[in-house]
Amino acid sequence: MNRFRFKLTALFVLLIGLTVAAAGFWMQWSYWNSHLDTLRDRMARELRLLQEAAPWPGEEDPVRQREWLREQAVRFKAAAGMRVTYILPDGVVVGDSDRDPAQMDNHLDREEVRQALEDGIGYSLRRSESLEERMMYAAAAVRDREGRPLGVVRLAMSVADIERGMARTWLGLGFGLALLVLVAAVVSYRAARGVTRPLERMTEAAGRMAAMDYSVRVPAGARDEVGELGRALNAMADSLRQKVEEIRTSEARLRTVLDNMPSGVLMIAGDGTVTVFNRQAERMLGERADDHTGRSYTGLKRHYELTRLISRVLESREPLHGELAFHFPEERRVEAQLVPLDGGAADSGALVVLQDVTAMRRLEKMRSDFVANASHELKTPAAAVKGFAETLLSGTVKDEGTVRSFLTIIHDESVRLNRLVEDLLDLSRIESRQVPLRFSPVELKPFLARQLEIISAEAARKNIRLEMEAEDGLFIEADEDRLGQIVLNLLQNGVNYTPEGGRVRVAASGLPAGTGGGEERVRIVVSDTGIGIPKQDLPRIFERFYRVDKARSRNSGGTGLGLSIVKHLVELHRGSIAVESEVGAGSRFIVELPVLQP
Repeated sequence: MNRFRFKLTALFVLLIGLTVAAAGFWMQWSYWNSHLDTLRDRMARELRLLQEAAPWPGEEDPVRQREWLREQAVRFKAAAGMRVTYILPDGVVVGDSDRDPAQMDNHLDREEVRQALEDGIGYSLRRSESLEERMMYAAAAVRDREGRPLGVVRLAMSVADIERGMARTWLGLGFGLALLVLVAAVVSYRAARGVTRPLERMTEAAGRMAAMDYSVRVPAGARDEVGELGRALNAMADSLRQKVEEIRTSEARLRTVLDNMPSGVLMIAGDGTVTVFNRQAERMLGERADDHTGRSYTGLKRHYELTRLISRVLESREPLHGELAFHFPEERRVEAQLVPLDGGAADSGALVVLQDVTAMRRLEKMRSDFVANASHELKTPAAAVKGFAETLLSGTVKDEGTVRSFLTIIHDESVRLNRLVEDLLDLSRIESRQVPLRFSPVELKPFLARQLEIISAEAARKNIRLEMEAEDGLFIEADEDRLGQIVLNLLQNGVNYTPEGGRVRVAASGLPAGTGGGEERVRIVVSDTGIGIPKQDLPRIFERFYRVDKARSRNSGGTGLGLSIVKHLVELHRGSIAVESEVGAGSRFIVELPVLQP
């Protein structure tokens, strides 16, 4: 209500202020124009008097003529108090009361001079560059008996007095206007307050009711229309208080349930408007509830499959179920249950429940892939053992050399089968973090030398050169056995997949603090000149049983679990591992580990 009161007051003040300001502008305009007209008339009379008292000289000698005009200009200025200038028809100044004519510009482009030559007399109001103030100029043409111009006489007079007078008038007008506005504001405000005070009380009470404060009551002693309105507000407050308490309790319960549900919930009205959009739905869809609540569900443009299901259930009024693939804000699988509301009413809407099944599907796929891969890996050596054992048991093989060859194959496959089982058990323990790590200081240079010595015999058989580069005195806190497992596995892979005559190299260096999460780290790089890894296989190289070339991997004796074990052991040491490779040019495995463990 204060706004209405101030608006009413401001209206009165504005009307008074505009009226006074308009009157002031008109008065100032009249004052200015009347003084300028008076000044023009005076200057015109002075010009006529000057021409009568000192007509244009008929001297043929230009020097004497200019001297005479100069003396007349100075004499007339002393008498009339105006600047006098004599100008030839071509604009050349030949006499002036204030300055040397020889130093003055050509005046043919001056407005008053042009008017005087054309109409006989001319005026202009402008700022004088030489005197640096606004001047009124009046010029009159002097002609001979045949009407030819002999020259122009110009008078100039400052209008500073007029401007000062106007400034004093504006100052007085401003003070008067301010005083008048102040008085009008006080009177108008008191009048408006008397009118709006009863309505203000009711507005305040209604605002508190809107803010859920139903204890407020309006004084309603009068018997007029305003009093009746107050009593109606009081009755409404009592009724609303009871209803709102019930609604508030129900709404709080519903909101708590919706926001804490593990499932996303959307409620769509019959006209397609989204009325409920809970917190889990925001997370799944990557959308903000405020952006869609109260708007059409078709605004979910990034989830076309979901909007299509909603359209179908709104049209068919039949429950629907589907599993959707969402790619925003991240790739996930979502199971959607859509149910029409209100028993099939035509305008009732639908309820959508979203369940994130991404982790479940991923686990199912991992379990399926693991079973398939493990079965496939176990099947080959088991089948070989079984086949050769059956052949030996049948008694058909009598040659001792063949028998020994079969037994060697059975032994090798059983060793491979045993190694595969051990790797599976080791990987299972590492993934479940059941492997206790015993951290101790490890000096990397002699440690890496020992790992190279272990692999040297196998490298020598393939004529592969082993190289090492490590800083002296470089220590790291780690489980020495598990660190040896990491390095030896990488070296073994390098030897296995490097052709004869190649090179396998291991290097260790320190990284300063700040390059690895703010702590000092050590980088171990195992590189080879082997066959390399295709670019499309690099993201999956650390998966269990993943092989770039399965046949070649089996021939090398690998189980497909080594790099997966390496990755998990590095993570147990709070480190990271990466691979760089180019087909035909070799591979580089980069392991970074913190110097100190917590």
